[in-house]
Amino acid sequence: MPIIDLYGHETLRTRLSESVHAGTLPSSLLFQGPRGVGKQRLALWLAERLLCTQGDAPCGTCTACRYVRAITHPDLHWVFPRPRLKDADPDQEQVRDDYAESIAERVENLGLYASPSGSEGIYVATVRSLVRCAAMSPAMGRRKIFIVGDAERMVPQEGADMAANAFLKLLEEPPADTTIILTSSEPGALLPTIRSRVVSVRVPLVPDAAVRAFVENTVVKKVLDKASKSSTAERVRAAAGAPGRLLTGEDDAKATIGARKIMDAATSTRRASQYSAALAQGAAGARGAFTDTLDALVDLLGERVRDALHRKDDGAAASASKAVDAVLRAQTYASGNVSPQVITAKLIRELSSTLK
Repeated sequence: MPIIDLYGHETLRTRLSESVHAGTLPSSLLFQGPRGVGKQRLALWLAERLLCTQGDAPCGTCTACRYVRAITHPDLHWVFPRPRLKDADPDQEQVRDDYAESIAERVENLGLYASPSGSEGIYVATVRSLVRCAAMSPAMGRRKIFIVGDAERMVPQEGADMAANAFLKLLEEPPADTTIILTSSEPGALLPTIRSRVVSVRVPLVPDAAVRAFVENTVVKKVLDKASKSSTAERVRAAAGAPGRLLTGEDDAKATIGARKIMDAATSTRRASQYSAALAQGAAGARGAFTDTLDALVDLLGERVRDALHRKDDGAAASASKAVDAVLRAQTYASGNVSPQVITAKLIRELSSTLK
């Protein structure tokens, strides 16, 4: 069964399609924009455009298009954050099987899925698998397409410099038959070495008319009705141009609230507020919720960076970027056996000295 259509982004699709037709599409792209605007779905659309055998636009009916819509095309490789596998050093087959199962689940839901939890990441074994696949010839078409969703979740790992360097080399000089598309809601959280090797494409918010068409889709409506019986108008307002937000649940809202509490504590002069925010994170058993909170905090700080850049306030942008770095370090600690309360206390101190 194919995933649902892409809604919105007509202008951007036209621009990308013209670039493909002219042969000027960069080989390594970064789709960046707010969470929930459909960056990965747009990347899949571009993959369909590149692999279609019938002309200048995805025909939707040729074998290649049908395979892309079902995410079964052998030359389409789609990775995104996943839980760490139990095997400390999984081989390529284990990684491939894990993604095949997860992609099948996404396809079963017609491409409708919530954001990954804070405990999921793109680990070194996945990067190694991508690099090996890139070295192979296309299996069916003339090109190979690699989509790396939520690319800021690539997890550095000690002793994995070889895999990291190989991936950077792949981004810088992909094989002639290869297109790589990264997507990120937090491009500032990507390693500078990655950002310098890709061409950034801003994916904007979706117009209300396209959001309305999305929520009125029969399949989408059925999915959304399971969570609430909100009206179409209420859902369009709640999406605020990012229809993917409608697919997140109560946990996402809790994570955002927790992130705002940490921000408030960091900018407060009351020591009691800082202790309270740290203690509120719970013990190690709440690690999944804590990592979600850290992800939401990166989102909030990312908005600060974008706002400061829009205002051309370089000082505020630099401060917010340093704060993002502090949260990323906290995420690294959270992946180990460190109490969320201890991590939060340290993080609040760092944010207090950074945020103005």
